[in-house]
Amino acid sequence: MDTEHWDAMYRGRDQVFSGNPNAVLVAEAAGLPPGRALDAGCGEGADARWLARRGWQVTAVDVSGVALRRARATDAGGRVTWQRADLLAAPPPAGAYDLVSVHYFPLRRRPGHAALRGLLDAVAPGGTLLFATHALAGLARHGEPGFDPADYYQPGDIAGLLAPDWEILADETRPRTAPPPAGTHHAHDAVLRARRPG
Repeated sequence: MDTEHWDAMYRGRDQVFSGNPNAVLVAEAAGLPPGRALDAGCGEGADARWLARRGWQVTAVDVSGVALRRARATDAGGRVTWQRADLLAAPPPAGAYDLVSVHYFPLRRRPGHAALRGLLDAVAPGGTLLFATHALAGLARHGEPGFDPADYYQPGDIAGLLAPDWEILADETRPRTAPPPAGTHHAHDAVLRARRPG
């Protein structure tokens, strides 16, 4: 799943996603006071724009230049910085964000958890990590050939690395409240929300 993979996916359709923010983000972040947010794997930018409309200053990062061109085409009121980068190879600045939002970002397990730790370290003291992905059971039943969902982090894995220092506010599987993307069968989300000590 490199840059070419993601660029090809976005080129294959005029619009890949609905244009609506992820339901987990809306449910979990609506009550947070606005500050600085990192939208990891921002895609076409719906989450970043939703945060910006609520007063957040957002750094929206994706590896796909095609996705970012689409994201930039919609006005975000000057509150979003669109950035092309590979967060798996180049971690974001440490302690820089009051919210690190990681939605359906294919975060592969690695020895030492280097890429994951880069995202965790980006959360400022007192800030929030919000991690959402497709529930493992749905991925196992409907995965692509050669794809092993066990190779990727699930919220429970991350919660185990955060304990006992962080406050775990949610670590659960819940039904999706919006239809899954076209051609997929994801009926449940796995969600982690955690607060870094201040």
